[in-house]
Amino acid sequence: MIEGLGILLILGIILLIAIPILLSLFWLLMLIDCATKEFKDKTDKIVWILVIILLHIVGAVIYYFAIKRKRR
Repeated sequence: MIEGLGILLILGIILLIAIPILLSLFWLLMLIDCATKEFKDKTDKIVWILVIILLHIVGAVIYYFAIKRKRR
């Protein structure tokens, strides 16, 4: 019983470390994509970069669904 709790504790710690790293990587990739993408209007790029920076993960998810996914 105690061994099972130890394994769950280790998995929990790994998840607590891995999830923020993966989310930050996703945020960084969306920021890079936005900065390198050609927009019709230069102010669109500035607005999207500000949205991604100020809203962090939420802004990156919004950008992904509004812009990046639309390009596919």
